[in-house]
Amino acid sequence: MAKVPGFATNPDNAIPLHFIAPDTWEDFLAGEGAAAKAWAETTGFKPMIGKALLVPNAKGLPQMAIVGRGTESQRRRTRFALAAGFSQLAAGTYRLARPLPDDEAEAETLGCLLAGYAFDRYRAQSGCPARLLAPEGLDTNRVEILAAGEALTRDLINTPTSDMGPADLQNAAEVLARTHGAACSTIIGDDLLAQNFPMIHAVGRAAAPENAPRLIELRWGDAGPTLTLVGKGVCFDTGGLDIKPAASMGLMKKDMGGAATVLGLAHILMALKLPLRLRVLIPAVENSISGNAFRPQDILTSRKGLTVEINNTDAEGRLVLADALAYGAEDAPDMMLSMATLTGAARVAVGPDLAPFFTDDDQVAHALSAAAPQMADPVWRMPFWEPYEADIEPGIADLDNAPKGGFGGAITAALFLRRFTEGAGRYTHFDIYGWQPSPAPARSKGGTMQGARAILGALPKILGL
Repeated sequence: MAKVPGFATNPDNAIPLHFIAPDTWEDFLAGEGAAAKAWAETTGFKPMIGKALLVPNAKGLPQMAIVGRGTESQRRRTRFALAAGFSQLAAGTYRLARPLPDDEAEAETLGCLLAGYAFDRYRAQSGCPARLLAPEGLDTNRVEILAAGEALTRDLINTPTSDMGPADLQNAAEVLARTHGAACSTIIGDDLLAQNFPMIHAVGRAAAPENAPRLIELRWGDAGPTLTLVGKGVCFDTGGLDIKPAASMGLMKKDMGGAATVLGLAHILMALKLPLRLRVLIPAVENSISGNAFRPQDILTSRKGLTVEINNTDAEGRLVLADALAYGAEDAPDMMLSMATLTGAARVAVGPDLAPFFTDDDQVAHALSAAAPQMADPVWRMPFWEPYEADIEPGIADLDNAPKGGFGGAITAALFLRRFTEGAGRYTHFDIYGWQPSPAPARSKGGTMQGARAILGALPKILGL
């Protein structure tokens, strides 16, 4: 499983680290002596976000490190402010000179760990070389588990389809299951038809035999409320016969970002040993083109029995999710969540940084919205707007997988999925991007986890954990 550097545990030679805001800067310098003040003034350092300074002693060795906390307005615009400056420090071990506020400690120290992530599968790379000494009074084991879950998700998304096809995604789930003593099973190829997963089979049947479509299932826990996570595992999306242009196909290795996210979240839930019964369902396919590819205007019959007219083979994610959601709902879980890189419309609506979610349950919405800032994992509620239900009803079949018109695409996709969740307790859908377009504090360019930490933070209120 992917790793990021954990907290340093040896305090010897750890350099004191001060996290300073501009409004306390002059008072801080006055208390640190003339030499430190002169050095800061000579270098022109100001404690803004993303700025760091090493202050030498008389022997030229680091006496202290200073990282800018920035102004309040800067902090509202920047996640992981400590990591922004920490990542600029030279290699070494650093210890916080004073404790962080309780409501910031977990997120800010998590950022320092995530700054050490680097995707090095294909060439040697390294993240931030600085290491943070484990702070006293912080549940450092929990923070390291959060970082490991994020790293797993990033690695899965960053790996190209040549090494992360449906069989590789299955292997990743099996490794995770073995790590935590969970059960993992998979239905592959034509067995999907025999066991009534026709839409998963239809979307994935054009792929090469080694990339045959499959449904991966992981189960863990034997007591507590039931939580089912369903993740879209489209390992590559050509668009099918409605083929994508090259510019739109370039990032399609990340179309399994929902699956990667639920596996990362599953690692966190199991490693924290939360008192729940967890089920993970991943329909894993490659949406390819060959003589047996599904076609525009085909009508597919889903596991639930609803018929679906195919008006665009590039709207395949909702098809594979529909069979998996119907299967998950048959167990009547207390809560079911789907995670998917589902629509470009969601990106147009909220951009790449926010994870939009859909739920009919105000308690769930309030819990997620309250947890998100504390977990440094921004989310935004979107509506299951029922007047748009007519848009997904084509007349010739029960449902349309790609309504015409182009308006409200994220909403109509979510409404489509909701049709397959009857029987589940609470249902929430996340339409994530799963990708960091450019480097940011604690977030290297590439695959990223969205929504998972907010879910973790909200679960105690939602499920009474």
